[in-house]
Amino acid sequence: MKGKILFIDTAHEHLQQRLEKLGFECVIFPEYRYDDYLTIISDFVGLVIRSKIPLDEKILNKATSLRFIARVGAGMENIDLDAAAKLGIQCLNAPEGNRNAVAEHAMGMLLALMNKLLVVDAEVRQGVWKRAENRGYEIKGKTVGIIGYGNTGSTFAKKLSGFEAQILAYDKYKTGFSTDFVRESNMEEIFQKADILSLHVPLTDETEGLVDETYLNKFKKPIFLVNTARGAIVRTADLLLALNNGRVKGACLDVLEFEKFSFEDLQQRALPKAFHDLLQRKDVVLSPHIAGWTFESHFLMAEVLADKIKLFFTENEKKDLAKQ
Repeated sequence: MKGKILFIDTAHEHLQQRLEKLGFECVIFPEYRYDDYLTIISDFVGLVIRSKIPLDEKILNKATSLRFIARVGAGMENIDLDAAAKLGIQCLNAPEGNRNAVAEHAMGMLLALMNKLLVVDAEVRQGVWKRAENRGYEIKGKTVGIIGYGNTGSTFAKKLSGFEAQILAYDKYKTGFSTDFVRESNMEEIFQKADILSLHVPLTDETEGLVDETYLNKFKKPIFLVNTARGAIVRTADLLLALNNGRVKGACLDVLEFEKFSFEDLQQRALPKAFHDLLQRKDVVLSPHIAGWTFESHFLMAEVLADKIKLFFTENEKKDLAKQ
């Protein structure tokens, strides 16, 4: 046996099956909480996690046998990456597994918003037949700004490429990615030209609260906003202000500022007025953080992580042999 792997969160059964074939023992304690994991974490060579608990410096220092952390998803904000690096723990994630799901969901939300599909569906079901009042907008001819050009940003651009829009992308940490359908740009140009803005950045100290009143006021044209990244990137109260004054024509939000740490539900504390105001708007389309959570991506994220874990151990075994 190569060691024990602790599943802190559930994953597609395919991941456990693949890991057991590789010689690992996989265990899960669904009822455990942070303090429980502190007492057992030293027994494991690997962790599989989504967002149930923070893997902070305190718990990582207890993980004396730990060699890798596998995040079922893309975002790594619940892991202290600096502490993990100092301890020699490899951190793996699976953005390749859900990038298509996120891109399709963003596309679907945007089309629903621009064509008022949720509004007219509700009206028709009530016998209300309004046509002129529910006229929509086309993507063709619009300028779409994509912020963050990693796995989901680039896949969203591919989905958009058939809609005959101009696609501008900005990524602070990536250059040289222009293609025949997307052009590498900067924020100044996106502020000037964008009709639609889609966010595809991780949640970091840099991006938390990025989209606030100051940011939204920089756009020269009213925009449609899409956020399938992390809720805390957008300040809800400032978005509502922009919706009220016409700077934002509508918003698609798969993620909300008021989610729990685990993303499994909204926060239990009293939700602020901004949340309740958001629910009343017909120019906002909402979903419960499921953009990357399709039947297909559930399996693919397991497959991607299994491949990465296998590669990690294969490479380390080769290094060990070379030292002998």
